[in-house]
Amino acid sequence: MTEGVETGRSGRGRWGERILTYGRMIKFTHTIFALPFALSAVALAQRRHPLTLWDLVWMLAAMVGARSAAMGFNRIADAAIDARNPRTAVREIPSGKLSLSAATVFVAVFSGLFVLSAAMLGRLCLYLSIPVLGALFFYSYTKRFTWLAHLYLGFAISLAPAGAWIAVAKGFSPAILLLSGALMTYIAGFDILYACQDADFDRDEGLCSIPARFGPRRSFAIAAGLHLLSFLFLAAVHFAFDMGPVYAVGVCIIGVLYVVEHRLVSPDDLCRIDIAFFHVNSVVSVLLFFSVLADEFLRHHL
Repeated sequence: MTEGVETGRSGRGRWGERILTYGRMIKFTHTIFALPFALSAVALAQRRHPLTLWDLVWMLAAMVGARSAAMGFNRIADAAIDARNPRTAVREIPSGKLSLSAATVFVAVFSGLFVLSAAMLGRLCLYLSIPVLGALFFYSYTKRFTWLAHLYLGFAISLAPAGAWIAVAKGFSPAILLLSGALMTYIAGFDILYACQDADFDRDEGLCSIPARFGPRRSFAIAAGLHLLSFLFLAAVHFAFDMGPVYAVGVCIIGVLYVVEHRLVSPDDLCRIDIAFFHVNSVVSVLLFFSVLADEFLRHHL
């Protein structure tokens, strides 16, 4: 009897470790970068288009499905490259913690979840799901031929707010592109900073990136310019959606956080890149969402 209990516990332990391994492969915690932007779009869309619980459930499922499939596909496409890079050789596929076949099944399952969720959100979302999935997958090959890969990554992820808007409104509004533009430049900017760690490796491998082409110093200037654009897009959202003072204060704080991010690291010292990459950027996205949410709450209750 005791042996059976221990076996059951051991089985649950193996499943738990397996789930954690998949979560580490796709860096599930990084969902916090794009998801708050998508939820901000939902909060804005529900002004004129009432949000149902099922719309929210299927939209969240679509977000999880799309991101998980895209990250899994990226890990498969880059497995050989990651194995040659000392910084990434410990990732789940090159280290042998996950097989390519297991990762392929993972991508297929979450691709199916994304398409199913899109179908549940309406015919337009279903029609758009396959091109969106293709756009997300295509990113994995861009660094093989263009140093604009960082901007393409920003573009691919910036589809999230527009998709969330369409899921709720069942149609498109050009104004939501301001929020998508803010997300695109926000993502591209810090991806350039992060890629400075691999500038030498990318040059040796013949891979394309802004740090490999222009060097860390100019890359930092480009990233700063993109974050300035992100701040301006967020400011434009204020006027396009007639936001209130709470949102304005939130955007001002985000501007300060962008400055802090660029002060934490320098072309000659990347030791605090993880703090700048994850901690500061996660605060930026979460602060944006709560600024929009608080602004909407006050709009309806004051």
